[in-house]
Amino acid sequence: MNQDWEDRVAALWARFDDHAEEEADEARFRAEVDALVAELPDGSPLGPFEQACAWDSTGRSDKAVPLYQEALRRGLADASPYKARRTKIQLASSLRNIGRAEEGLALLAPELVAPSDELDDPVRATLALCLSSLGRDREGLSLALGALAPHLPRYQRSIANYARLLVEPQEQPRA
Repeated sequence: MNQDWEDRVAALWARFDDHAEEEADEARFRAEVDALVAELPDGSPLGPFEQACAWDSTGRSDKAVPLYQEALRRGLADASPYKARRTKIQLASSLRNIGRAEEGLALLAPELVAPSDELDDPVRATLALCLSSLGRDREGLSLALGALAPHLPRYQRSIANYARLLVEPQEQPRA
C-alpha cells in the first residue's frame, strides 16, 4: 500500500490510547480501522492484520486469532516480513490468551532461529508466557532472563549463565 495509507494507519494507532476502555469507544476505534482497511485492494494481507490488531488491542483475542491467521495465509510475509513476524508474536500471545498456548509455542519457536531484529525480545517474552501457561516455568524464566541479560548494565554473563542453567540437566551426585 502507499505511504499515505501507512501514515494514516500509524496516526490512528498513535491516538489509540485516546480511546477510552468502554465498548462503544473501542467499537468506534475498530470502525476507524475498518474504514482504512476498506481502502485496500481485495485480498490484501494488510487488512486482516490491522483488523486483528484492533480486536486484540481492545481485549478480544478470540476475534483476533482468525484474522491474524488470514493475514499470514494471504501472504503477509511477502508484503511485509516485519509485520509477518509481529503477526506471529501477536498471534502466539492471542492463542495463549484463549487457552491454546501449545499452538502459540509451536508457531513462535521457529522465530528463535530467524534472522535477528528488534523483535527478538518480544519473541522470547511471548514464548516465556506460553511456556509458563503450559506449566514449563523454568524454561520460560530461562528465556526471559536470557532476553534480559544483554540489556543489564552489569552481570550480563552471570544472568545469561543462570538462564542457561535453568534448563540444562543437572549433574547427579555419584553414589
